Amino acid sequence: MNIIKATRLFEAWLGTQTTLVHRELTQKHEVMTATPFHFLRATFYRWAQIWPEVCRDVADAPRVLAVGDLHVASFGTWRDVFGRLVWGVDDFDEAWPLPYTNDLVRLAVGAGLAADAEQLNLSLEDACDIVLDGYRQQLHEGGRPFILEEDHAHLRAIALSDLRAPQPFWDGLATCRGVRSGVPAPVTRAFRERLPGREAYRVVRRTAGIGGLGQQRFVALADWRGGHLAYEAKAMRPSAVTWAHPGHGWVSVRALDIMRQAVRAPDPFVVLNGRWLLHRLAPDIAPADIEHLPKKRDDEALLQAMARETANVHGGRAGRRAAVLRDLRRRRGRWLRDAARIATRAVHRDWKEWRKSRT
Repeated sequence: MNIIKATRLFEAWLGTQTTLVHRELTQKHEVMTATPFHFLRATFYRWAQIWPEVCRDVADAPRVLAVGDLHVASFGTWRDVFGRLVWGVDDFDEAWPLPYTNDLVRLAVGAGLAADAEQLNLSLEDACDIVLDGYRQQLHEGGRPFILEEDHAHLRAIALSDLRAPQPFWDGLATCRGVRSGVPAPVTRAFRERLPGREAYRVVRRTAGIGGLGQQRFVALADWRGGHLAYEAKAMRPSAVTWAHPGHGWVSVRALDIMRQAVRAPDPFVVLNGRWLLHRLAPDIAPADIEHLPKKRDDEALLQAMARETANVHGGRAGRRAAVLRDLRRRRGRWLRDAARIATRAVHRDWKEWRKSRT
């Protein structure tokens, strides 16, 4: 099956799981032609389909509740229950039990493709070594959340950069297209229950990310006690792994499961209501998209932090952490480099075929 047929079949399945926003799917198809890095971010369904065969030498690893669609744009910041600024993985839409190697290979491949797109200043080989070293060290240490109040100055500088200034953030939300009808009843109820007081609010549609384009997002905007509030409801569905490899029986959204078992200082405003993920939006509660980060930064330290955070996600259960460490000890040579090269070639092949189909 080629990428064109895979995309058609996946989107047909997607339409059985959630209400599609067709104009966003058209936008996504165009984004997929831009660079292999954009293509990777948009096509986890294809990765889930071919990765076990393309990288079969590493696909026999112990399973963890994995991020699945992990790449260098899967990270962001939020506030924990005590108001502390936290950095880590902020996209668990595709979470599913997978070999831990899936996330490592995909993170390394994404770093290499981001470098090719001039978003990072690292070679694929260096990226693989940084990912593996950071991941292994964090597992050995038992994991620790990335709290930015006192430590991790390089991450704090990214989180508090001018690119996240409040006024542009709120101005951007204010320009989103308003919604007067068609808001699903569970979303309306959730907004009424969770917004403070009895303040009036308006609902807008927001477009964000790449992989989730085509799935509904509604944002409630309100002014409360002298400031702005934004609360988003994002449509969720089971991981694309369940499309690529059917036969799992009853399937569910695993986003909250993976957050709960990770070594993490969670965002207390994140709630899964049926198949709607509810969370707060704010200038400092947002993805740290690699394409929009400050140019002056330490890319090696950033990627190592990403690898360590991946270990935080995988290693929340002692039994799984021990199983992964045993497997890492038995692997010899530069296995991550080898797997990342093979997977990168597969992404390039699909990207070229997709671009050709669009001309």
